[in-house]
Amino acid sequence: MKTVARTDERILSSDIFDRDVRVQRPDHGQWSEPGRDIPVYHRCQVLVVGGGPSGTAAAAAAARQGADVALLERYNHLGGLSTGGLVIWIDRMTDWEGQLVIRGFAEELFDRLPKDAVAGPAREDWGSTDDAKASHWSQRTASYHGIVTWSPTIDPERLKLLSQEIVLERKVKLIYHSWAAVPIVQDGSVKGVVFESKEGRMAIMADVVVDATGDGDLFARAGAAFVNDIEEADVHHCMNTSWLFGGVDMNRWIEFKAGQPEKFSEFMSKGRGQVGLFERPFVSWRNDIALFMGPRQSGYSALDVDDLTAVEVRSHRAMAAHLDYFKAHAPGFEDAFLMLSAPQIGVRHARRLTGVGSVLRSQWPVGLPLFDEIGVSPAVSPKFPNISIPYGALVPEQLDGLLACGRHISCDRNSHGFMREIPQCWITGQAAGVAAALAVQTGVAPRAVDIAVLQAALQGQGVYLRPGASANAASRTEDAHANLAI
Repeated sequence: MKTVARTDERILSSDIFDRDVRVQRPDHGQWSEPGRDIPVYHRCQVLVVGGGPSGTAAAAAAARQGADVALLERYNHLGGLSTGGLVIWIDRMTDWEGQLVIRGFAEELFDRLPKDAVAGPAREDWGSTDDAKASHWSQRTASYHGIVTWSPTIDPERLKLLSQEIVLERKVKLIYHSWAAVPIVQDGSVKGVVFESKEGRMAIMADVVVDATGDGDLFARAGAAFVNDIEEADVHHCMNTSWLFGGVDMNRWIEFKAGQPEKFSEFMSKGRGQVGLFERPFVSWRNDIALFMGPRQSGYSALDVDDLTAVEVRSHRAMAAHLDYFKAHAPGFEDAFLMLSAPQIGVRHARRLTGVGSVLRSQWPVGLPLFDEIGVSPAVSPKFPNISIPYGALVPEQLDGLLACGRHISCDRNSHGFMREIPQCWITGQAAGVAAALAVQTGVAPRAVDIAVLQAALQGQGVYLRPGASANAASRTEDAHANLAI
């Protein structure tokens, strides 16, 4: 076990647990799959593969922009890790001044969620440095560096339902229980996907495909370049399975944790010794439900079925061991019970696209709006200004007909630590959806979409962009038109 400390470049402190010893998989030979014709299940303008935060945003945004959209999802719900993964603690959506910068589709979600499905500080407290408020919310995942932030916790079932209803309202063809297997590539451009379901193997053809798989499954299998290096001193490469305990009193737990630090430290030390893979609880949207993000496990690959299985087995065993220990020793957990383990494993990182542009650590101190800005991310600490997210981070260097969004966009390993978060996935998903719709409507490849038009369309959908970005994009467009005239 090693402990990741909080710094100016990462918000959280967390224990990281190394993998178990791996048993080498034996070679069982090969079987040759015969060729066959498969039926085309559907044709559309924009196909979004993956219904997590970014994929849901992409489908909703593309349909709102007027495109004919299909959304393919392997589970029975939308929301991905924010729902099925029980990552119900949504990371910061405000900057260090308290300004809401994660807007657009994300803001629509929170405007439409029932009030009792969301817990977090009041809007007038966002950005507050009042000691009492900061201290209160620091125990409830909504205050860092002495500043209150909008980092709400949500009811995952309500978010599942709302996400589904939004895409259906916009006439998206929603396809559950279907797993995209192979991209269809012709002349260097993605034209659709082959997917598997209970019906067998079928195809969907599309003018533009949005890879929202989270692991870059489509762009990698289509031949696009990618990287997978990691930052060892961060949790962004770890995997885990989250869970919920019911029947708790989180206010009592917080009183113990904050009011008796020495006893809390002793409690954690004994827990590590007794349980092994040990984790502390976080608040949820209700006082009687505790969220455990699950022990962060290092050294496993999200692309290896044996590793995925091993993480699930260890996590479920840890869940039961935590219940026994917390019921016996933790104030507020005397009547706790196993409520739910996440249906989806918590994968943070597998591949990152090599894009036309990228979010880079070197940009953090500068904070200037990039000419192709499609969204703004809060910086990791008050030391840095807000960070510009470029459209180029969604566009493969070579491959056409495809855009990427979510945690596998083009960024370096440091920036991935925050670009993988749910709010940032909503941003890049909405941008990919609008760009895909514009590409179809104007008859151009996604890489050729007019940036100024894209930015205007995003602002029309409520996305926060800075004036400098729009001005730079317009200037670039004018220069390009002038060069064509020459």
